[in-house]
Amino acid sequence: MSAGWFRRRFLTGGPLPAPRPPGPRASPVPYRRPRFLRGSGSSPGTADASRRSDSRPVRSPARGRTLPWNAGYAEIINAEKSEFNEDQAACGKLCIRRYEFGPEEDREWLTLCPEEFLTGHYWALFDGHGGPAAAILAANTLHSCLRRQLEAVVEGMVAAQPPMHLSGRCVCPSDPQFVEEKGIRAEDLVIGALESAFQECDEVIGRELEASGQVGGCTALVAVSLQGKLYVANAGDSRAILVRRDEIRPLSSEFTPETERQRIQHLAFVYPELLADEFTRLEFPRRLKGDDLGQKVLFRDHHMSGWSYKCVEKSDLKYPLIHGHGRQARLLGTLAVSRGLGDHQLRVLDTNIQLKPFLLSVPQVTVLDVDQLELQEEDVVVMATDGLWDVLSNEQVAWLVRSFLPGNREDPHRFSELAQMLIHSTQGKDDSPTGERQVSYDDVSVFVIPLNSQSQGGSGY
Repeated sequence: MSAGWFRRRFLTGGPLPAPRPPGPRASPVPYRRPRFLRGSGSSPGTADASRRSDSRPVRSPARGRTLPWNAGYAEIINAEKSEFNEDQAACGKLCIRRYEFGPEEDREWLTLCPEEFLTGHYWALFDGHGGPAAAILAANTLHSCLRRQLEAVVEGMVAAQPPMHLSGRCVCPSDPQFVEEKGIRAEDLVIGALESAFQECDEVIGRELEASGQVGGCTALVAVSLQGKLYVANAGDSRAILVRRDEIRPLSSEFTPETERQRIQHLAFVYPELLADEFTRLEFPRRLKGDDLGQKVLFRDHHMSGWSYKCVEKSDLKYPLIHGHGRQARLLGTLAVSRGLGDHQLRVLDTNIQLKPFLLSVPQVTVLDVDQLELQEEDVVVMATDGLWDVLSNEQVAWLVRSFLPGNREDPHRFSELAQMLIHSTQGKDDSPTGERQVSYDDVSVFVIPLNSQSQGGSGY
């Protein structure tokens, strides 16, 4: 993804400042790579070398560094699409504590226990646009937001009965009977925590970028292992799939202006002022011209899945709300995704029209019940940014997984080796395992998560 007209301001090196409320202008967010790559020969100062067309090194964690569940990771910077790698990644252990209830007469009757109550694991990919700042902030913030949201509901997550009470107190002020009638499960609380965490992180990014005078946004793809289930939350066009010996199962859906056409059109229908009389919310098979006035053409509105006819009016000649098709589709002619974090300052070029009202930060969450699967050693989840999926299909990725893993069972680094091989398959090399020579010029980041390993390696947050 790219928005070449954005201003770009970067620093290199140094720690990321902690989130803070709006205030005087601060220094820009410093550029950095994921912390688990440090010591692998990749340093922020190597950006210039990474941009040469003959020098796009594929980078992985150092061989002595273990990620959660012995997961593999690899990344490659784009081919001069932007100065720096705009992808970011994060992973680690989620240490969830619980709230303890004090005496009822005590005003501070809710306290957070210091002891660990529940643990999980976390993997995340963030694909930035307009610079890496939003992706860096998301990589350093979202896991903390998620932990706080999970700690607020952790008692309900471990309750044997529906989460009606916490230590004798009702979760919500309404009758607990309604909670039971709704059939609320523990996994519903985790889904809600993920949705709330994405929104909280989006607000933090907005404050931080405004304070530092920067712009930008990012997509977010997160996998969380908790209580025998894997939760995959996606806001954007990255993708996760489950690959087994006889199964390929999508664990996410891409959110683009085309896939969310009806939601976007409906918002423009309810709030037409968002289009500032510059755009038409109606969709036509092609861009209309002055010669089409009075002609009968196909169209569809927010309430329509099919197509109908109408006579072209002058208002129909405005620029379309969603322009282009496939990978070229753009929201208000500007952005290729319809969900993500950040972009609070993003406006349509040469106008004061904001895109943020159309950009949803809430993810779609898919739940994989890992405990119910009869796992094999080669069963993995592949998470990757769109740079991989632009040139490789689910079937091609699954073929590479199934071809590589059975013959490398003794290699303790096989999952990172597989992640590297997946990236090499997007670089148009003569030795590409797929036999095809498609090239991805985008940033590419890949996690390979082995479901059958579930080792407790990796540092916690």
